Amino acid sequence: MRVLITGIKGQLGQALHARLPDANGLSLPETDVTDRVAVGQAIAGLRPQVVIHCAAFTDVDGSARDPARAYRVNGLGTQNVALAAEACGAALAYISSNEVFDGTKTAPYFEFDQPNPINPYGRSKLAGEWYASHLCSRFYIIRTAWLYRYGGRNFIHAIQRSVDTHGRLRVVTDETATPTWVEDLADALLKLIQTGRCGLYHLTNAGYCSRFDFARKILELTGRSGIPIEPITRAEYPRPSRPPRFTALANTAAAALGIILRPWEEALEDFLQNP
Repeated sequence: MRVLITGIKGQLGQALHARLPDANGLSLPETDVTDRVAVGQAIAGLRPQVVIHCAAFTDVDGSARDPARAYRVNGLGTQNVALAAEACGAALAYISSNEVFDGTKTAPYFEFDQPNPINPYGRSKLAGEWYASHLCSRFYIIRTAWLYRYGGRNFIHAIQRSVDTHGRLRVVTDETATPTWVEDLADALLKLIQTGRCGLYHLTNAGYCSRFDFARKILELTGRSGIPIEPITRAEYPRPSRPPRFTALANTAAAALGIILRPWEEALEDFLQNP
């Protein structure tokens, strides 16, 4: 299978490329997904059978500061990739986000719950979903959450740096989702594509936790249990973006195909103990 990965230098892109060393890739600065002509020519020249579209503007607070940029990359950039994939007969796998939901539920969101993003990042990712589903005859939309990988910009590394610098933490208790190790996500995503069962999927590690519980688990697993950690609310931690309160995702569609990711606690322990 000829695979092309956009954003191949990012966290998920690198994990996928490690599993698909023969895959072609597009990434900045060589190819910008917002450049319609460059994207069209690159994909047409490579003629992939599957395009895995990981490239995105993932800075949630940056999206709040510059919504136009978020929409240009995550929305219109996806339009460019979707049209180019369709033109060469490739299926498109678009990586979306838990932040397409508003966070008002108290139980995990199913694949067909109605999206209602409350911040510019979520709205830009939902725009990407629209383009993927309306412009491609064969598509996978994969929503995921709270990704982390060795060396990447993520919550785990930020918590460890903060503790080592300040010796204490203040972490919000009222933002809940599922930490997801990109190594587990990459395995699940490739299994999904191999089934040929196009559609809408939620792929995260199993279970969910608050940011506070996530941080506390990180401290426990890294021998820092004695570090003071203060629970606070989102209102006490002002930031440019307003994150949804509860956006855990239920994996029902992929589970029906036998694709189930392990609990987030097990993945986190594996990640921290096997650097």
